[in-house]
Amino acid sequence: MGLLPELRYPTVAELVSSARALTVQRPGLSVLRQVGVSRAGRPLHLLSVGHARRAVLVVAGAHANEPAGGGTLLALARRVLVESELRNGTSWHFLLCADPDGASLHSTSPPHSLYDYHLGFFRPQGSEQPEWAPSVLPPGRLPPETRALTGVIDELRPYLQVSLHGTDLGGSWVQLTRDVPGLAEPFAKSAAELHIPVETGASDAAGWPVSGPGVRVMPAPGAGPAYPSLPDDARHSTWYRAHRYGGLTAVVEVPMWAAALVDDPGPHPAPAAALRYLADRLQRDARKVRQVLEEARPGALTGAGAAGGPLLRAATWGLELVPGLADDLIHTPPADGTRAYVSSVDAFTRRVPLRAAAMLLRELRETDAHAAARLDRLVALWSDAFAVHFRARWVPVEHQVEHQAHTVVAAALHARA
Repeated sequence: MGLLPELRYPTVAELVSSARALTVQRPGLSVLRQVGVSRAGRPLHLLSVGHARRAVLVVAGAHANEPAGGGTLLALARRVLVESELRNGTSWHFLLCADPDGASLHSTSPPHSLYDYHLGFFRPQGSEQPEWAPSVLPPGRLPPETRALTGVIDELRPYLQVSLHGTDLGGSWVQLTRDVPGLAEPFAKSAAELHIPVETGASDAAGWPVSGPGVRVMPAPGAGPAYPSLPDDARHSTWYRAHRYGGLTAVVEVPMWAAALVDDPGPHPAPAAALRYLADRLQRDARKVRQVLEEARPGALTGAGAAGGPLLRAATWGLELVPGLADDLIHTPPADGTRAYVSSVDAFTRRVPLRAAAMLLRELRETDAHAAARLDRLVALWSDAFAVHFRARWVPVEHQVEHQAHTVVAAALHARA
């Protein structure tokens, strides 16, 4: 049996078991150790291959709903063990899952549809996400997962940190904290060979300098954010921790479903008007979810629900972002006037209320059948509309993994050149 489960995403337990099997195969070259614990006491494991001081750190599982990274990490670890040239003067280190608590709340089984995906959806609020917590919390309140990750970065001082991310529906893109000349070409070649669209106008990277199609470089600290209302800022995340030691971070995004509209770099005929429409739709959809929540859990949106479980906290956090985000879309000039960018914002504004509805559905299913039925209808309707509008096409898990792994190796080779 192979180390990489075929046609599905590995669970955290499978990641640990596979990593341990690798260390048994090459005990002198690889080691698996615990580097911290989660808030719930789950262990965080680091697999290291090679002994060189020059290091690459690969992080999987930072977002529970982006499961491709675990399989990519295993594929990379196996490749590094086999291909000695990748270890030439370089050690590789793999944080198996940055958020095992979050992973325990999100279904890792390959979904049959976007509706199926959202029935098992979980993504914690920003302050509970290991990479993003430093951008919204003071140093003394950081969660243990963040402290474990920053501790690993401080120990290894990697010349390259790679964070493996993904999107439910869209294309592939790369975010860099510092430019890596030459990366765009192998990235684009891999995407083309595997029939994965390159997301040229990702809303996550709106207004950032372009290194190549789908490859964006994060702006300097003095640059203004594309969405002023959003509380998080990539420049204060753990992605910038490697800069203390002269390193950089590459964030590699890969889609579960490919979308036909996210790779069109042509100019949109009326981007500002399109964003106003999307802002209005965002507010309408969010109001529908808020109405169900306010009736089922009075006070949840006024602070009285702050002590709720992770699903409720995450859903209310997402809903609370909506007014400011809608205001940004209406009053801030478009950071990008392309069709690809407008399509990316379209997808983003669909996700926020849809994810909130999905997590509330899971929260209320056992206690309020009427509210759960209303939310289920919204999740089904919005998931179907999302897939139809973007002409969603499933990307095989092995292609998600292969493309992400190709991009990581290319980044490692170009960043050390």
